[in-house]
Amino acid sequence: MSYRELSMIEVKEVLRRHEAGQGLREIARETGLDRKTVRRYVQAVDAASSGDDDVQQVVHLVQTRPLPTPSEARKLLEMHREKIAAWLDSSAGKRALRMTKVHVLLQRAGIEVTYATLCRWAHDELGWRERKPTVRVDDPGPGEEAQVDFGKMGMLADATGRMRQLWCLVVTLSLSRMQFAWPSFEQTTEAVCEGLDAAWGFFEGMPSRVLIDNAKSMITTADATSPRVNDAFADYAQARGIFVDAARVRRPQDKARVENQVAFVRESWFDGERFVDLEDARRSAVSWCRAAAERVHGTTQRVVREHYEQEEKSAMLAAPQTAFDVPLWTTAKVHPDHHLQVQRALYSVPTLYIGREVRVRSDKQLVRIYLGGELIKTHGRQAPGGRATDVNDYPPGKDAYATRSFASLIERAQKQGEHIGRYAERLLDRPLPWTTMRQGYQLLRLCETYGAAKVDAVCERSLSFDVLDVPRIARMLKRAMSAEDDAEHRGKLRKLPQTPRFARDPSDYRTRSERGEDRS
Repeated sequence: MSYRELSMIEVKEVLRRHEAGQGLREIARETGLDRKTVRRYVQAVDAASSGDDDVQQVVHLVQTRPLPTPSEARKLLEMHREKIAAWLDSSAGKRALRMTKVHVLLQRAGIEVTYATLCRWAHDELGWRERKPTVRVDDPGPGEEAQVDFGKMGMLADATGRMRQLWCLVVTLSLSRMQFAWPSFEQTTEAVCEGLDAAWGFFEGMPSRVLIDNAKSMITTADATSPRVNDAFADYAQARGIFVDAARVRRPQDKARVENQVAFVRESWFDGERFVDLEDARRSAVSWCRAAAERVHGTTQRVVREHYEQEEKSAMLAAPQTAFDVPLWTTAKVHPDHHLQVQRALYSVPTLYIGREVRVRSDKQLVRIYLGGELIKTHGRQAPGGRATDVNDYPPGKDAYATRSFASLIERAQKQGEHIGRYAERLLDRPLPWTTMRQGYQLLRLCETYGAAKVDAVCERSLSFDVLDVPRIARMLKRAMSAEDDAEHRGKLRKLPQTPRFARDPSDYRTRSERGEDRS
């Protein structure tokens, strides 16, 4: 049998009329209540104790119903409470079973209950799928936090006329609800930094912290307690002097103040509008943000712009005056030729780091190379296909070879002998000197093999005949060496003794006239 539960106002009205001396019929007729219902409340007045809580006691006496007797199915499930609770337990890294599987296991054990009864019992008795209570997080202080999120708007034609998906970076200040929308075709780190700088210019200030989602353009590794921020976005945060906090994955309530604004921006600004291009959409978004700031916010019940200017603007950091040069962070390996490749350009590194993996930060002006936390090299940014080489990175003596230094090659040849130097000069004196540099190096190697004196003599003879062919000089020296070896083997070539043949003083061999001149 069902009973109607009266509200507190209705109960007070019944008791007030009863105290005024009205009968049950009269009370029922004038209040529109059932006479039996009025009788139960009037009878409960006698059972209630006197005091300020008379009405509450009357309501408790009338509206409190005894709990219904558990059904046989619930009694049967209660007998297996521990087993079912263990199946549904997901603590200590254990994976809970699905309720359909629990139902199958119970049927297999001979416990016949309906699936609906099992679900209701598990919800009432074990708290299965019971919605957890939440708390409302207080607003941060003025200028402390801005929440950032990307939202999908719709399709828009780009500069080439191709229809592309348009995204919008929405930035909302947590205290005043001042917001900014920045349309973009991309969700890259460059797009995020560009949109945030535009937001700081619109607000004429920056908050001390931004709360972001886990997009790859900002977060490398998502984690509830220690997320890893993208290196390029971390550079941006350091340059701007702000801190970065990331919401948990699939927890939109962590940034609820901007999460709900994405749909508001799409429905209030984008839907039903026609834009020529991206720049037209951005101009329209800025105008819309200024107009939206004049509205009374539904939660704060204050005009957004006035709230921001009165309480939050003075606490904001100074807005940046220049655009941020978004860097590219990459990992590269130093090759045996002392160079690494970044963005299809080559940059030299000292010999010590050959074979090591390094981190490279490249922006529009500079390329910085790090090993751990140490800056080991800095180069100017090169276009694709370019190369930046510091000859000091090479081992000693290899810089001239790497840079194709003709002067260095000629200088080395001159040190070996006069005619060798002249031969090298003649050899490299041509429109395309680097085509004969290998012959120049071969000439120096011949000096190491056969001795500089022999090579110098052959070079003198070759110059007299205007023969500029180092391989031919090599053949001449090889034949001469073979002839000497053969003659020495046959005994026809005798080596001179190491001591001088004549041990007398050279003055003993002067002529008589020379001696007379000496005496005079």
